[in-house]
Amino acid sequence: MTEWIHRAGEAPQGPWFCSLGAHDSATAVGGWKHTGLRVGDFADGASVTLDATSEERIVVPLSGDYDVTVDGETYSLNGRRSVFHGPADVLYTGIDRSMTITARGGGRLAVASAPAKAEYPVRHLRKAEIPVELRGAGQSSRQVQNFGTPATLEADRFIVCEVITPSSNWSSYPPHKHDKEKDGETQLEEIYYFETQLSDAAPEAVRANGTADSHGYQRVYASDDRPIDVATEVRSGDVVLVPYGWHGPAMATPGYDLYYLNVMAGPGPVREWLISDDPHHGWVRQTWEDQDIDPRLPFTA
Repeated sequence: MTEWIHRAGEAPQGPWFCSLGAHDSATAVGGWKHTGLRVGDFADGASVTLDATSEERIVVPLSGDYDVTVDGETYSLNGRRSVFHGPADVLYTGIDRSMTITARGGGRLAVASAPAKAEYPVRHLRKAEIPVELRGAGQSSRQVQNFGTPATLEADRFIVCEVITPSSNWSSYPPHKHDKEKDGETQLEEIYYFETQLSDAAPEAVRANGTADSHGYQRVYASDDRPIDVATEVRSGDVVLVPYGWHGPAMATPGYDLYYLNVMAGPGPVREWLISDDPHHGWVRQTWEDQDIDPRLPFTA
């Protein structure tokens, strides 16, 4: 199932080390229709322009600060040191608008996209107004930054958020799916873009010698007769695509924290994240009622 796994640098285009699913992406993914993602590293002062097209976009600083010019107006996005330092400003640009992005100080940038038809206004969401949700409990505790979800952002098609999972915890759990339009479920394809880091518990000697290998794991498996079987290590810059099927857990291995950016969209009439749990594992949610949220959360600046 290698078409669903793209290691850092395996889907490059221009200044982007990852360009998947966008209208002009050079890397073809069979059957992929509804979501796109670009990720690149930019030096101080470097710029990139994205032409106007019928896809809605949201600019997400993964590290560093950026200026984004849309329709002659420049928006200054205050970023963060890394994805493990709480939310960053984001900018939703809607459809049929070109934009120029310029790095201030250098860093890593993501642009999520989805083919769209309805027009919504440009919106600059500042980090202080982004809802931060602590979800789950115990070793299923994780932090969700909901800047591109229906409750926070008016948009046509996509749902975009970030998840931080402390070392040794599991997220995207219980395994769930959203691959059919039916009561209680919406059909959404999904992109997972990953970053990893040494946890705060790592000894200084380990940090100093630079030999640690930050990584996590991602699982995707079939929910019907469509074959998919992914169980893979993930590192910073890696992408796993979920066209259908049960997905989860996303596992933060002991000693390493895990981040992922989720981009979801589908063909259905409603922009909503409605899921079905794997019936073998959905009972796990009940155990959270008697557990506390991991005290390491939230991760902040």
